[in-house]
Parts: sequence; C-alpha cells; structure tokens
Amino acid sequence: MNAWQKGAVAAAISGAAGGLTTGLASIGISPEHFNFTQPNLLFKVMATAAVINAIIGVAAYVKQSPLP
Repeated sequence: MNAWQKGAVAAAISGAAGGLTTGLASIGISPEHFNFTQPNLLFKVMATAAVINAIIGVAAYVKQSPLP
C-alpha cells in the first residue's frame, strides 16, 4: 500500500470515528428514540453517520491530494 492509499484509509477511519460520535450524540438530542434499551435504531444511525462521514473524509483527502 502506497502513501496515498494509506492517507485515504486514514481519512476514512477518521471520518467514520466522527460519525460514530455523531451517532452517540443523537442520544442527547432525542433520548426517547435513540437509547440503549432499543439499540437497533441507535446502531443504524451510528452506522449511517459513520459511512457518510467516511465518504466526506475521503473526498476531502482526494481534494487535498489528488490521485497520483
């Protein structure tokens, strides 16, 4: 794996971590809908936010460091 690919993977991981944090923040926004007593909806929100933020992170990386 070359340096550019490592940077893209790092951007995806960083974005996904931010998405998980966003998903956990949904507990504070709407605790009656997003809580650990019904984790399915919470995990769906966390997974969706992680994927979207990972895509945004990679897109930002590609903008900064275009394909070699």
